[in-house]
Amino acid sequence: MSKFWSKVVHGLTPYTPGEQVQMPGLVKLNTNENPYGPSPKAIAAMQEAAGDGLRKYSDPFNAVVKDAVARRFGLAREQVFVGNSSDEVLAHTFHALLKHDLPLLTPDISYSFYPTYCSLYGIEAVYVPLNERFEIDVADYQQPCGAIILANPNAPTGIALPLAQIESLLVAHPQQVVVIDEAYVDFGAQSASALLGRFDNLLVIQTLSKSRSLAGLRVGFALGHPDLIAGLERVKNSFNCYPLGQVQQAGAVAALDDVAYMEQTSNAIIASRGRLTAQMQALGFEVLPSQANFIFTRHPQHDGAQLAAALRERAILVRHFKSARIDQFLRITIGTDEECAKLVEALKQILA
Repeated sequence: MSKFWSKVVHGLTPYTPGEQVQMPGLVKLNTNENPYGPSPKAIAAMQEAAGDGLRKYSDPFNAVVKDAVARRFGLAREQVFVGNSSDEVLAHTFHALLKHDLPLLTPDISYSFYPTYCSLYGIEAVYVPLNERFEIDVADYQQPCGAIILANPNAPTGIALPLAQIESLLVAHPQQVVVIDEAYVDFGAQSASALLGRFDNLLVIQTLSKSRSLAGLRVGFALGHPDLIAGLERVKNSFNCYPLGQVQQAGAVAALDDVAYMEQTSNAIIASRGRLTAQMQALGFEVLPSQANFIFTRHPQHDGAQLAAALRERAILVRHFKSARIDQFLRITIGTDEECAKLVEALKQILA
């Protein structure tokens, strides 16, 4: 605490990111990073961009990235917003679109950055409980609100809503913005981007960190009606006119255009997820049905925190949350098959 802090700083509880540990032989399954490298085309594009041109400012409008996103989703440039990671896009979204007289609705178990943004921007929120199967029940959102934000697939559960249920929310709340945060959508879920032509209250947010293996590049984007995008641009240009550097923009464009590589690596992760799920269930674990690049799992006879600690002693990192209702679960990123095999072998030893 400091006497020099602004009043808002004293009341903040910052988001806690997953550990970034340097350890020999580490199997790192705690931060949902892609086990496969970025597209070689993206690497080549970034290397080419890292030249004398870096002495100049990058394009503040991120036009080439917006155009690449627009090509990917069949949209106009005016329907695309780009930011320095989807976390920044989310931050601008909370600031620009989600603070209203009525409260924001969001799940009680979801991306833990959402409450942080609410605290930072003074947004009243109602945290709607997941049902007993840890699913989002859209019927619970049939109540007055200022806006809605859902992660789909949800984090940390990995469970996804079908498109029809998202559509029902949009129909029920035509005067409220409905934000669908799709960080993990490419691992088997349906993207709400298919609904953009019909609903002016829908904003879809995605990232290059997961399915395109570019967590270290920090690029995210939003898709929506031009009026929503214009609101985000107003906030962004009141905060930082140059969120993406030239190297970021070059890598992002190449990664977005290399659809075949993204689909190849995502399909490999989906296949590994299925094999790991079956192996965990054979060990007695309950595994929630995931459509993300991680699984959420617990063992009925073993404490979650103790399992995470025992794995750490074996140089395997997984994510354990201390939050109510989920403190017995582990969130485990899908690694390579070799990494998953090491995890399963370690768990066999621990359970024995």
